[in-house]
Amino acid sequence: MGWSKVSLPAKIVVIGAGSASFGENTLSALMRSPRLRGCQLALVDRSPAALDIVSRLAARLNREWDCQMQLSAHLHHAQALEGAHFVVSAIEVGPREALWRQDYEIPLRHGVHQPYAENGGPGGFIHAARNLHPVMEIVRLMEQICPQAWFINYTNPMTRICDAVNRHSTIRTVGLCHQIFIGYCFAGLVLGADLGLEIPKGITGMHSDILLHPLRERVIRQAVKRLDLRAAGLNHFTWMLSLHDRQTGEDLYPLFRERWQAYDPQFEPLTRLVFDAFGLFPVPGDTHLCEYLPWVSDPLTRPWEKYTLRLYDWDLFDSLRQFSQVRLEHMADGDLPLDALLETDSEGALEIIETILGAGHHLHPAAVLPNVGQISNLPLGASVETPVWVDGAGVHPVTVGALPEGIAELCRRELVCAQLGVDAALTGDRSLALQALLLDPVIRDLDTARLVLDDYLEAYAEHLPQFHAV
Repeated sequence: MGWSKVSLPAKIVVIGAGSASFGENTLSALMRSPRLRGCQLALVDRSPAALDIVSRLAARLNREWDCQMQLSAHLHHAQALEGAHFVVSAIEVGPREALWRQDYEIPLRHGVHQPYAENGGPGGFIHAARNLHPVMEIVRLMEQICPQAWFINYTNPMTRICDAVNRHSTIRTVGLCHQIFIGYCFAGLVLGADLGLEIPKGITGMHSDILLHPLRERVIRQAVKRLDLRAAGLNHFTWMLSLHDRQTGEDLYPLFRERWQAYDPQFEPLTRLVFDAFGLFPVPGDTHLCEYLPWVSDPLTRPWEKYTLRLYDWDLFDSLRQFSQVRLEHMADGDLPLDALLETDSEGALEIIETILGAGHHLHPAAVLPNVGQISNLPLGASVETPVWVDGAGVHPVTVGALPEGIAELCRRELVCAQLGVDAALTGDRSLALQALLLDPVIRDLDTARLVLDDYLEAYAEHLPQFHAV
């Protein structure tokens, strides 16, 4: 199929627009862009209350920022897709935190400890299985209504969601995630004194502690301006390939290695050990790195204690989600100023949309695309994350060559798990689901895998009817 070039004014559909964080950041970033003035912006959310809030906020932004956008609001994406050029999606089967906690606790009943349970491990399998049906429903309708539109995905588990769309639909898909910026935070912290960066005190790790987010953001903003970091691998499992000074072109990887050896040994200890063992620096930090490694879930050695791996604080983030909704409503009502929305980041969606619409060329540091050889020793067609080049013709992977074989094997194992899990979730095939769990490094016993799978499918029967069809 030949793809026609998109031109202004374009139609952008945002699905999950009522999300407390994603909706606010993406909406304000898109509407703040002078290059997108006059575009159509369709907001979609299944929650009438959330949709009402974000719609009113968008109307206020349109007035006060003179966006001149044509706004519409819809409870279902089928009402919004006609004429769409870009579909930005961050959907999540909810309630997010309650289900995430359950993803963690069900395997724990059977002695399976997964430190994070979002993208890898048994939690990654069931999280993907829940989200795949609504995602595939969107892309199936896109095939009928707007087959040439780009699908920009933010839904996790990113590798598995993108794999499903890439292998089981004809829709052009790119996955975006902010994880690359954790790598910039690492580099900024370690090289801050050498580069003259202003490094705040109190950053104790890359975990999900909400109090650390503004501190890390200060480091990231400085590091991105000064450093050029290239990484590749899988989403939440990428590896630093190179690190250069943007001002001088100097290769800073050797200095980073030297400074890291002298850095606080208690700072991200799992990352430290993996860097020593495999020779490339793992970008995501301990919290996500631990999801894919075969030695972090052993019930005898209890490595999650040794590496001080922190669980996600489900209660805290549920409270923060509710607080953010109240804050959004006050903004929509005009009771709060819009200053906080002047520097929001869409994590790449804005830059990609602007560039495809004719704003020139753009190198984005990380995006998920099918492997067409950009990582030469990972399977062709697999969903991998590398830098990408964006122009009027679309999003193109940057070739990075081969990963070190040990790292490549870790990635290949996860890719096989991911693809088996995707195929199982789309077909309701229990045997494939069992295979996916048995290949996962967190699972160490066949009978345990059966028990975990049975409990998952029973707990989420309403979300996974395909596994219960007679």
